[in-house]
Amino acid sequence: MITFDRVKPLTKYLFQQKVAHKTIGLVPTMGALHQGHFSLIAASQKQNDITVCSIYVNPTQFNQISDLKKYPRNLAEDKTKLRSLGCDVLFCPSDQEMYPQPTELKFDFGSLASHMEGKHRPGHFNGVATVVAKLFNQVKPDRAYFGQKDLQQYVIIQQMVRDLGFSLTLQQVPIIRETDGLALSSRNQRLTRKQRQVAPQLYQGLKLAAMQMKEGAGIPKARRKVRDHMKKFREIELEYFQIVNADNLHPINGCENNKVALCMAAYLGKVRLIDNLIIIC
Repeated sequence: MITFDRVKPLTKYLFQQKVAHKTIGLVPTMGALHQGHFSLIAASQKQNDITVCSIYVNPTQFNQISDLKKYPRNLAEDKTKLRSLGCDVLFCPSDQEMYPQPTELKFDFGSLASHMEGKHRPGHFNGVATVVAKLFNQVKPDRAYFGQKDLQQYVIIQQMVRDLGFSLTLQQVPIIRETDGLALSSRNQRLTRKQRQVAPQLYQGLKLAAMQMKEGAGIPKARRKVRDHMKKFREIELEYFQIVNADNLHPINGCENNKVALCMAAYLGKVRLIDNLIIIC
């Protein structure tokens, strides 16, 4: 595995690979790698000659400085994991390298970013879009890989790719879960033992809602079922639960032949977790 922390040597190396007609896959991450990230690496390796993994904790997408400071960082361990997976290239830039001067550009995704994560984390998607656009320009991948767990992020990046004409293909990779259903996340490391025991109830709530929807109970009843379920666990503070079209995240009124996303965010103490479940009903 070749490691770069500067943009120019990275772009020079990848240009040489392009000249040699090799395809490039990009897996953008913020590190603290786990099996969910590994599934993205594996998907890229199946479809590309060169897999590039970026590790960068992007400060512009954090709403709270305390959350940024607490985000888990273990670059040495991540490097060992990537080598064992056979990753070809690691790009781990500094803040100065990614933002040599403050970025003035602002993205506006309209209604797509005005609910769920966008409502509760104002400015988050502007930071995400900025850093992902930078990575697309630096790496110039043929394909880029993102996890389904960050569903709204994926749909927003998809919109950015279409609007700005990036010449690449986006790939969404399914959520990887623990045996008890908890969606893998770097933030899981911050859960206490008790919080970790309760955390799978987010997924249980999503499954309850999915069952209600498939049985034709309707959206209001599914929402009530989820809220009532979460109230049973005092460790969980439900932030939102939304039922939307899975392709464009628009609110829906019913469930006739729709691809539907059940999306949730909740706090366990000071740790914020998100999850979703996509169903056809």
